Amino acid sequence: TDYGSSLTVSLPAALQPHQPFQVIVRYTTADGPAIWWLDPELTYGNAKPFVFTQGHSVCNRSFFPCFDTPAVKCTYSATVKAPAGIQVLMSATQSTYLEEEGVYQFYMEYPVPAYLVALVAGDLIHADIGPRSRVWAEPCLLPTAISKLSGMVERWLTAAESLYGPYIWGRYDIVFLPPSFPIVAMENPCLTFIISSILESDEFLIIDVIHEVAHSWFGNAVTNATWEEMWLSEGLATYAQRRITTETYGAAFTCLETAFRLDALHRQMKLLGEDNPVSKLQVKLEPGVNPSNLMNLFTYEKGYCFVYYLSQLCGDPRHFDSFLRAYIEKYKFTSVVAQDLLDSFLNFFPELKEQCVESKAGLEFERWLNATGPPLAEPDLSQGSSLTKPVEMLFKLWTTEPLDSVGAASSVDFTKWKTFQTVLFLDRLLDGSPLPHEVIKKLSECYSSQLDSMNAEIRIRWLQIVVRNDYYPDLYKVRRFLENQMSRMYTIPLYEDLCTGTLKSFALEIFYQTQNQLHPNLRKTIQQILSQGLNPLPAIDTTAVTTDTPAMVLEDKVSEATNGAISLRDVNVSA
Repeated sequence: TDYGSSLTVSLPAALQPHQPFQVIVRYTTADGPAIWWLDPELTYGNAKPFVFTQGHSVCNRSFFPCFDTPAVKCTYSATVKAPAGIQVLMSATQSTYLEEEGVYQFYMEYPVPAYLVALVAGDLIHADIGPRSRVWAEPCLLPTAISKLSGMVERWLTAAESLYGPYIWGRYDIVFLPPSFPIVAMENPCLTFIISSILESDEFLIIDVIHEVAHSWFGNAVTNATWEEMWLSEGLATYAQRRITTETYGAAFTCLETAFRLDALHRQMKLLGEDNPVSKLQVKLEPGVNPSNLMNLFTYEKGYCFVYYLSQLCGDPRHFDSFLRAYIEKYKFTSVVAQDLLDSFLNFFPELKEQCVESKAGLEFERWLNATGPPLAEPDLSQGSSLTKPVEMLFKLWTTEPLDSVGAASSVDFTKWKTFQTVLFLDRLLDGSPLPHEVIKKLSECYSSQLDSMNAEIRIRWLQIVVRNDYYPDLYKVRRFLENQMSRMYTIPLYEDLCTGTLKSFALEIFYQTQNQLHPNLRKTIQQILSQGLNPLPAIDTTAVTTDTPAMVLEDKVSEATNGAISLRDVNVSA
């Protein structure tokens, strides 16, 4: 099948129960979904080849023979030989390098599930950014990475330890990967993988790293035993992430980020429908389905809302912190199911057990886990009103007819806003698109030049508004953006929008001009978007493509594909 086949090993009949034994499997990997090979042209430095692995959820079976389930954990060791000048890193607690042999040796002393075994190799150099942290990046990116993270990771680790107990993995290092990395970040123990593209968006970088820090406790130390309950890792990690940001950046910032994510959750709910089974926390995984297909905002945000609800039952979040510390201590290095968490919760708070909180009408634990639709309860975000109200007021000024408030709206200087305020505002405009032509014209006159100098998380949202409103005066900015982007998270949403509307020919023209700078996997995905509902795209000599060719290849049809701008940008936030 697409996900491999099982290897059955028959053990000797004379083997006694619990008797130690060894199985040796000699194997060679072929091309597989876990291993991403990059030519030098696909790196920032354009100097040396690069390789990284991405095991989540069930890809590492193409990397090495393993029990590819989160229910099984083990230690591992690895020996890696690499050419001179290529730095090799793995998600391990110990490493050595024999320079004369060009051999790296790694050992992970704590048991981990197969998906957390990770390797990266390329033109990487490092700098220490704290007493137990260093950052790895290509030489041209390292100064930026240092400036963004120096001293910060230790601050976040210390805050997390004060909440959930000691950090058990030794080092917390970060490696920034080329834009071909298929997700934003991955919580590989000891060595978080992060896409380099996020470096220009400070607030997103902060949230993404803190989320991966939180996984050190929730997901890595204690793991969901089945992919049908990914919320046990993602919901708890999201809750812990927000406790850490509250401790380090205040409640208002945390509420703003939460409002932004919950907006995205409701957007996805509207798209999928409230009865969609993927909106359950306990999703049924059918045979042959890749568990990664079940990763969505419900895993993160509905899971978060349930955990937040549990914390509110305690009355004081610090009491819930104490429970989570005990939960980690009890289950660390093991895998759990939801009942383990909930039983532990009720046993830790016997007074809540006596009150039968698990059966409270309308908020039953079983209903939280198995009902489709939105969260049964959402957090009070009023502490973020100083940051969210200006967004709501500006959005109202631009969307209330008649459009008499443009003067007041244009006087708002959102260059002083936080990134999450600006993206929340733009997302709401995006939700309301297509907008009246007068509105989009005035928006462009007021904000377009300011937005040009902002980070990619902001710019892509404005460009999606441009595309969804067929605003031709700013289309050249869409072209310029796509000509300079190699990342899935900044290309797929725009191509989806271009092909859903009337601009498919324009999209095809850009793709033919830029495809050689894209990773083959991303190139294939975009080709599928471009050919949605049509015959497969023919092979074309791109050196001979004119602006007329795409219109001949693709008819002007509206794609019936699910809106990938939502599913890819807002769902696959991070692992």
